[in-house]
Formats: sequence, C-alpha cells, structure tokens
Amino acid sequence: MTGTKEISYIEAARREKLEALVARGIEPFAYRYERTHTAREALEAYQGEKGGGDEDVSVSVAGRIVALRPHGKSTFMHLGDHTGKIQVYFKRDDLGDEAYDLLKLMDLSDHIGVRGGLMRTRTEEITVRAEHVELLAKSLRPLPLGKEDADGRRHGLLADAETRYRQRYVDLAVNSDVREVFQLRATVIRLMRRFFDERGFTEVETPVLQPLYGGAMALPFITHHEALNSQLYLRIADELYLKRCIVGGLDRVYEICHDFRNEGVDRLHNPEFTMLEFYQAYADYTDMMSVLEALVSGIVHEVRGSLQINDFGTTLDFSVPWRRVDYAELFQQHAGISVFGSDAELRARLRSHDDAVDVDGMSRAKMLDEVFKVFVEPGLTQPTIVRDHPIEISPFAKSKRGEPRLTERFEFFVNGIELANAFSELNDPDDQRRRFEILAAAREADMAPVNVIDEDYIRALEYGMPPTGGLGLGVDRFVMLLSGRSNIRDVILFPALKSKE
Repeated sequence: MTGTKEISYIEAARREKLEALVARGIEPFAYRYERTHTAREALEAYQGEKGGGDEDVSVSVAGRIVALRPHGKSTFMHLGDHTGKIQVYFKRDDLGDEAYDLLKLMDLSDHIGVRGGLMRTRTEEITVRAEHVELLAKSLRPLPLGKEDADGRRHGLLADAETRYRQRYVDLAVNSDVREVFQLRATVIRLMRRFFDERGFTEVETPVLQPLYGGAMALPFITHHEALNSQLYLRIADELYLKRCIVGGLDRVYEICHDFRNEGVDRLHNPEFTMLEFYQAYADYTDMMSVLEALVSGIVHEVRGSLQINDFGTTLDFSVPWRRVDYAELFQQHAGISVFGSDAELRARLRSHDDAVDVDGMSRAKMLDEVFKVFVEPGLTQPTIVRDHPIEISPFAKSKRGEPRLTERFEFFVNGIELANAFSELNDPDDQRRRFEILAAAREADMAPVNVIDEDYIRALEYGMPPTGGLGLGVDRFVMLLSGRSNIRDVILFPALKSKE
C-alpha cells in the first residue's frame, strides 16, 4: 500500500506497540533521563584501539532512533541528537531476555536512553555496548528519515518546501542542514550582541504595541486593547523609540527586535521579521558606514572562516573598505535619467519597463523608489554602500551638507538585496514636522494609509537630540546570505503561510 493508507497502517501498528508497552507497565513517555554525554561527547570520550573498548568509560546517551538493524540475538541502532549520531550495540546476553525483547516494541523515530561502555567494532565504528535501555518517548508517526550521505548527513523525504515550512518540527528532525541554519542564526545574533556590548552600547527593549506607527513607510497590523479601550499597532520599526532613548541620555543603544508589516509575502519578505537597530550619539552616517563594515565583515569571517562567500554563483568579497557610490550616479547610469528629473520622466521610465504599471497616481517618492528597485538594485552584487538619497524618500535623515535636495542616508546591498539602511538622524524638530507632513501627502497620493504625525516624538526632539547616527540591519536577510539561502522562509523557523482551509 502507498500514500495515506500506508501511513495509517504504520500508525496503527505503532499504537498497538504503545498499548503493549502500557500493558507491561512501561511508561512510554518518560519524565526525565540522566544523560551524561551527547553523541559527539561520547565519541570524543573513547580512547580504545580497534577491536577493543575503553572499559573505564561508561556513558549514558539519549536520542532518536535513526537506524535500526536487528540480527536475532543482537541489534544495532544509531541514535541521533543535536550533535550528531552514535551507534549502539544491544546483545541479549548483556541485557537479559526481558529488556532485549523490549526492543521489538521500539521503532525508528522513538526516543530512547542507553547506558553502557564504549567499544569499537570490526569496522572501527565507535559504539556504545548497551547495559541498560529505556524508552523515553514513543513516536506514533514515522519521520520521513530518508537516506544518509557518505559523510553522515541526513536528508529527509518531505514532499515539498511548503510542507517543510508547515511542519518545521519534522524538517528539523530529518534534515541536519536545516538544523545547522538555525544554529548559525543563533550564533549570528550572539555575535551581534557581543559586538555592541564590547563597544559600550546598551541593549534596550522598546514597545511592540504602539499607539502610533512610524519609523518606516509600511502598512501596520492593528489590534485593540480592551482595558484601555484604544486602538494599537504592532510596530513597523523601532526607530522613533530608540531615538527617544538618545534624547534621554542613553548615548549608544541597540535592539534586536521583531517588527511587523501587513504587506506582501515573497522570498525576501515575511510579515514578522527580525531587525537589528542601533543608534550612536555624536556620530553621523559616515561613522555608521565604518561600524557596519566592522560588524558585517567580522561576523562573515567568524561564521564562514573567510571574507568570501561562494554560494550564489559568484564570489562575494566582504573585504573592507566596501564600494561606496552615490545614489544619483547609479540612478543616472542604470536608469538613464537624473534623480532630479521631472515626474513625467520618472513615469515614462517606469512605463518603459512595464506598460501595465499604474504610475499616474504614484507620488514622486514612490516613483523614485520603484525606478531604483527595477533598474539599479539587481546589479548591486558585491557589497556596496549606496549613499545620499533624495529627500523625498528619506523622511528621517538630515539633509546632505551642501546639497539640500539629498540626504545623509545610505543603504547597504549585497547580491542585489538591501541588507541595511542608515542615516545621519534628523534632529531638527521643525524640519521633522515638515517631513512628516510631506510624507503624509505622499502616502495619500499613493492611496496608502497615512501615518499620523507623532507629536510626542517631535516633543522629544524639542528637548534636544544630539547629532546621531543610526542604522537598521535585516537579520533574516543577513542569515540568508551567511547560510547560502535564497528564501527568507528558510531562515525563519515558523514563517507566515496561507491557511490551507
């Protein structure tokens, strides 16, 4: 039989074994187990020669059964845990009849604990010679374990990518490379914290539920607080609260945060995502360039062992300094028009790419952004800092010294993807109010929700915010880069998916 019927048959057989275990008075779902060694630690503890054992070393290991080979009065298994796998040898004469017969009620995917000494088989594989075995959790559904490569890496048999995302617990259990991605992600976040802690930054936590949404041009998620009888928004960015901290005298702050945007889902966007944002008083955007270079190149080297990444069909070189180029120069070079050109020129350029696009109602800010995304971003393969953006698309950045039509802002691109965005932060409260008003008009022209002017943030600026540099880095996209993945859902444990109902 195949498909659902086969699975149902297997599940029924496992439930029969579960009933048999209960009938024997055996708890099929244990409360705890005293493990002394992981699989890797047990392998490292062995000191014996081929064919012999280290009788001085007794280990207690636990894990999931990933291979099972019965041979009459002896049985071999492989147990897998988060560090790898180790072979276990069971012999009837060592365990006794009752304990050995218990193995017949065990299946692939069950969790068990084993205690015994270490030995090496004739094939030189380090093995636990079982003296005691204990069932820790009966698996009522079989995992699609798949086959093992020659190097011991296992690749499961999940049907497709969507199934992997919906049942990430299965994906993690059967695919070692998936587990490695999320271990790498944890390492990256730990390295980020170390980087900023060593430089005197204070990690802070800002509100996720906010009475106003701001700090970015995005559609928010809306909720209602019953006790306060007020509408609240899930934050779309941390920026405005972090700059309030700067006003309050916390001169260097950072936050690794979850933000939420009620927008489309694609290979680069998930409605819930992770950002690193940091702000430094008495600094500007050129300082942020240097900090970003040190942060990113340092983490790339630490997790990859090199400043080069070769996973995307080309060699990405993170050696510093990175290329720095003006927004206007790239705009002219790749789109063929000036960033200061007329709205009509921008509309015509967008129509030349896609005559179906509705540009008549677009604001100038939206058109500038779309032209750059279409004509410039795909060519930004090597690490590149794009600086000095038009003021229309940069509502929180200071005007560029000597050129008020531009701002002291930069974005960081690699492999055609934006990873970071930074400013010399706007600290003039009157100018900020004007920018809020311009932004509201642009959002209205684009038929997008209009951000309410954040009067409390302007009030904070009126108390005086020192010159400040700030930057936001997309953690998910950075992990994509470091792990060689091209879909954001591959680096988020439980990504947003459309309901199957």
